[in-house]
Amino acid sequence: MSPTELLWALVGLLLTIGGTLVEASIASPAWVWSQQGIQVYSLHTSFQVGAVLLVSCLGGKNAGVLSQIAYILLGLAWLPVFTSGGGWGYFREPGFGYLLGFVPGAWLCGTLAFRSAPRLETLGLSCLGGLGVIHGVGLVYLGANYALGWLSVETMPVVQAVLDYTLSPLPAQLAIVCAVSLFAYGLRHLLFY
Repeated sequence: MSPTELLWALVGLLLTIGGTLVEASIASPAWVWSQQGIQVYSLHTSFQVGAVLLVSCLGGKNAGVLSQIAYILLGLAWLPVFTSGGGWGYFREPGFGYLLGFVPGAWLCGTLAFRSAPRLETLGLSCLGGLGVIHGVGLVYLGANYALGWLSVETMPVVQAVLDYTLSPLPAQLAIVCAVSLFAYGLRHLLFY
């Protein structure tokens, strides 16, 4: 692993931790600013997934994977870097599968992002692929939670769990994918790679 990849992995770790704490928002359209002023609307999700995808688009698959493995290990080592804290008990959380999905999602996104010269379309598709893997792994882990008895249908119905952890945050995460693609496209051209 090159020093540049290690640096991007560190940046990715810090971005993922910071992205967990920052809620994604969007401003009102510019054409209504004169009547209503600038208003900010919450997207009801954090920048966490955006950080995973951004470091993969900028640093590649190795930096993306290493940063996410470090993030998960820090959270399991009782550092409160996850949304609801941290520790070994987080394995039983329904959302932990989505955190595990960060690793293969970062790998796929980084692989696709560096397959060819940076174009907005390829970066967007690589981010969409990474997001799809994150949600795929999360849904499989959610199913395993029910199969192992960690979650019961009485406490949280399956449909409610899928709605809470995948369908509800997905539109906001798609908006974040668009922003990450644009930002990564600009930075890749600015950094000449």
